[in-house]
Amino acid sequence: MKRYFSIISYNGKPFHGWQIQPNAPTVQNTIEKLLFQLLQTKIKVVGAGRTDSGVHARNYVLHFDTDKIFQPNLLTCKLNRLLPNEIVFHKIFHVDPKLHARFDAIERTYLYHIDKHKNPFTTHRFAAFYPYLLDIKQMNKTTKLLYDFDDFTAFSKTHTNVKSHLCIVKFAKWKETENQFTFHITANRFLRNMVRSLVGTMVDVGRGKLTINDFQNIFQSRDRIRASTSAPACGLFFTEVLYPIDKITSHKNLCTIHLWDT
Repeated sequence: MKRYFSIISYNGKPFHGWQIQPNAPTVQNTIEKLLFQLLQTKIKVVGAGRTDSGVHARNYVLHFDTDKIFQPNLLTCKLNRLLPNEIVFHKIFHVDPKLHARFDAIERTYLYHIDKHKNPFTTHRFAAFYPYLLDIKQMNKTTKLLYDFDDFTAFSKTHTNVKSHLCIVKFAKWKETENQFTFHITANRFLRNMVRSLVGTMVDVGRGKLTINDFQNIFQSRDRIRASTSAPACGLFFTEVLYPIDKITSHKNLCTIHLWDT
């Protein structure tokens, strides 16, 4: 059996997230069905992380194992011809069978987009829209608190099957352009609904509905009910994943994993 890594992008709007679910279209299920059709063998794909329903991805990494012989470039072309328009394969390449797309990832990055003005091409498709004045300075003050805490229970979906709510944030910052606010966050791992919950609560700080102290108290409470309503899924993108240098030095393809400017 050989292991292959793939770098893909997808528009999450028509899917109920990455992970296979009964009676619902998902990115993982869509890819596995087509790989079975093309390779004539059952294929299980493993992703770098689980995105929720409606969340998008760029530079997403997955792996699969097979003993079938194929040309990666040709399989990439066939997949892109037959997959729905919302999923694109950028490349497929052979890696060491011990390299795991999910468990060997040490950092993941998400971006959240908020349109300042309603845009017929992005709003409610690839960006949320808040018709309020937002104080980006106050929102960036909240990002500094993310480095001081590691228990994100207050910003996680309840009743999920996780053993720990501990996450280490490596980078977090709000940026502003003429047309958008974007929230950038990198961490070793993310909990279900974590980024959207953080964004929704930070926006309430930016609107003046919550103070910095309120935000800190929500963290310390470990109570999801005290956090604000989650931001819409349409604005969230999985954008990058990082692997340890000692595991990828022999795999030059992984050095070009970042295909998009963020």
